[in-house]
Amino acid sequence: MNEKTIAEKDWRLRVFDSLSFPTLILRPDKAIVAANQKFLNNFGVQMKDIVGKSCHEVFYRSKTPCSTNVCPLPKVLAYGEGRSVLRQTIRGDGKEAWEDRVFSPILDDQGNVIYVMESLRDVTRIKTLEKALEETKEFLEKVIQSSVSAIVAADRDGNILIMNQAAEDLFGFSLKEAAGRKTVEDLYPAGKAKEIMRDLRDEKKGGKGKLATTKVTIVDARGEEIPVDITASIIYEGGEELATMGIYNDLRERLAVEKALKETQGQLAQSEKLASLGQLAAGVAHEVNNPLTGILLYASMALEKMHEDDPLREHLQYVVEDVNRCRGIVKNLLAYSRRSTTTKEIIHLNELVDKSLNLIRDQKLFGNIVVNKEMSQEFILIQGDKNQLAQVIVNLVMNASAAMDGEGVLTFHTYRDKPNRKAFLEVSDTGCGIPEENLPKIFDPFFTTKEPGKGTGLGLSTSLGIIHESGGRISVKETSPQGSTFLIELPLFVPPETPEESMG
Repeated sequence: MNEKTIAEKDWRLRVFDSLSFPTLILRPDKAIVAANQKFLNNFGVQMKDIVGKSCHEVFYRSKTPCSTNVCPLPKVLAYGEGRSVLRQTIRGDGKEAWEDRVFSPILDDQGNVIYVMESLRDVTRIKTLEKALEETKEFLEKVIQSSVSAIVAADRDGNILIMNQAAEDLFGFSLKEAAGRKTVEDLYPAGKAKEIMRDLRDEKKGGKGKLATTKVTIVDARGEEIPVDITASIIYEGGEELATMGIYNDLRERLAVEKALKETQGQLAQSEKLASLGQLAAGVAHEVNNPLTGILLYASMALEKMHEDDPLREHLQYVVEDVNRCRGIVKNLLAYSRRSTTTKEIIHLNELVDKSLNLIRDQKLFGNIVVNKEMSQEFILIQGDKNQLAQVIVNLVMNASAAMDGEGVLTFHTYRDKPNRKAFLEVSDTGCGIPEENLPKIFDPFFTTKEPGKGTGLGLSTSLGIIHESGGRISVKETSPQGSTFLIELPLFVPPETPEESMG
């Protein structure tokens, strides 16, 4: 061997030893030919201890070769191309480690693989960071998914990237369904998304890139508009807008509770008003009723003694009629004060409607009115005072007739909600409707839009008291210039089960 060959060999060995990764030279039969100094130092072995041994003997102290599914060496030999494999190992201190083992072929002049160089690259730190990143990602995913608020994130072009389960439930579609088909603009009425972005970029509104809690309307997959509270932000990277995120809270339940609370407060105020006015009405009725009785008695006696052709007879008849009218007002006052005794009984709702219509003496009211009965075929039972409940229906019929000016369609519709034990009666007319400014006052005592002498303003207020005493509610379901619908809701009477029924 000449000096040039020796120098060349020495140079190659120096390069091999200078590699920063532990490296082995293997024969095609996996026997170790050489190891660089980095390998010897890392594994604490000497060259003579490993040369001639197979790699699996050195790494795993095993006589059995690694599976071809794991070891890339057979493919390196077959294709003459480099391969790598990621292996998990346990260090001498018992800690977990990861190695990226790279197999590179060394070819002869004919292109045949004569040796394979195996380098071991410690990627434990990278894998640890990847694992920590994955755990952080999973944690954030759990936080986002566990949120009761709907969370949506989108890229700068509006493409939806993240939707938690609450968002999918709120908007009515999944993230998978949104991919490539929906953008954030589809979540709002037309133009609203751009308005929100303008507010986000406005430094005067919560700071640049931030939107404080704001009430907006969103649109779900069915096209239904839903009121929500939204807080939003722009995600920046290097001063550039990267993405946007919105957090939504459905307001429907809260608004429904607020509406119910407001109605309850209104009913409480109405009840207090009715209670105080009822006491006054009862006192007035008592004081007025006695002199009215005397006037009626003496007027009637005078009429009996008068001749049929007496010119004063007609005047006395007017007195009797007006006294009877006053007594009717007194009767309404007493009913309004709820001092009259009530008798509760089980009533079929459909029969109550029929009986109430039969009580209307002046059938001329229905001369040009078509009565339409949409009565449920189900057996709807309620419990209450039949006469008082009939009075409510009569009051509604009289008001409907006046609203239609004696011509139109009067519809009765009965139905029930058995699971919630509710019975319903709707009374609809095709009249002129109720002006919006009058709606808050129609159940107030003595409020009337009729001409003086044609109404006391106690009909609906009395009806309200009767329905409340029966454990129900009365309200205007809808009204317009084409007509009005009053809704009466009463507790559904459900007979108790007999022992045989309860046993199935």
